[in-house]
Amino acid sequence: MDILDLFYKGGPAMWPLLVLSILSLSVIFERLWFWLRILTQEKQIVDRVLDAAHDDWQVAADIARQASHQPVGRFLYSPLHLGKSDAETFRLALESTAEDELAGMRRGEKLLEAVIALAPLLGLLGTVLGLIHSLRAIRIGDLGTESTAGVTTGIGESLISTATGLIVAIISLVFYRLFQSFVVNQVKVFRRAGNELELLYRQSPPDFSNITSPVMRDNLTPPRKQGKNRFSEPPEPPILP
Repeated sequence: MDILDLFYKGGPAMWPLLVLSILSLSVIFERLWFWLRILTQEKQIVDRVLDAAHDDWQVAADIARQASHQPVGRFLYSPLHLGKSDAETFRLALESTAEDELAGMRRGEKLLEAVIALAPLLGLLGTVLGLIHSLRAIRIGDLGTESTAGVTTGIGESLISTATGLIVAIISLVFYRLFQSFVVNQVKVFRRAGNELELLYRQSPPDFSNITSPVMRDNLTPPRKQGKNRFSEPPEPPILP
C-alpha cells in the first residue's frame, strides 16, 4: 500500500491535513535556515565587538555596523550609533532593540501552535466521519455474516486520518519546542553581551564626536554655510547737497 493510496483512503480530512503539513514544513525549514545562520556567526560577532570596545569604541561601532545583517549585530550597534548619550539612554537602546529582535525570532510560532492544535482534531474528525460511513450500512440481522466483513476494513481505514493528524502535530511540536529553546538561549546571549557592553561604557564612556564612520557622519548636521550679511559692512554716509 503506497502513500497515495493511504491518502485517498483516509477520507476528506486528509486534504486539510495536507495543507497544514505543508505550512508546518515551510515554517520549519525557514526557521532552521534562520537559526543555522545565527548560531554559526553569533559568538564571533559578540567577541569581536567586545574585544574592540576595550580599546577603541570607533572600531567596535564599525564592526557592529558591518554585522548589522545579524540580530546580535543590530543589538550591539543600537547604542553605538546614537552619538553622545548617557548610561540610561545606552541601556534603553539595548533593551528596546532586544525586544524587537526577539520578537522577530519568534516568527512562525503562532502558525506552528495552530497546526499542533488543529491537526489531531482534524484527524479525529476524519475518523468519526469514516466510522459513521462504515457503521451506517450495518444491519442488526447481518451481524456475524459475510456482509459485515468489510466493516472491519472500513474502520481500520478510518483511523488513517487520526494517525496522520497525530504525526503532523508531533513533528510540529518537536520543532516548536526546539525553536523556543533557541529563543531562550538568545535571551541569555543578549543579556550577557548587553551587560558587558554597558559595563565597558560605564568604565570608559566613548567619545563619539571623533567617530567618522559613514553612518555616524550622516547623523551629524553639516555646518550651515555662512552667507554674506548685508549689515556686515558699515553703511555709506549720505551725500549732502
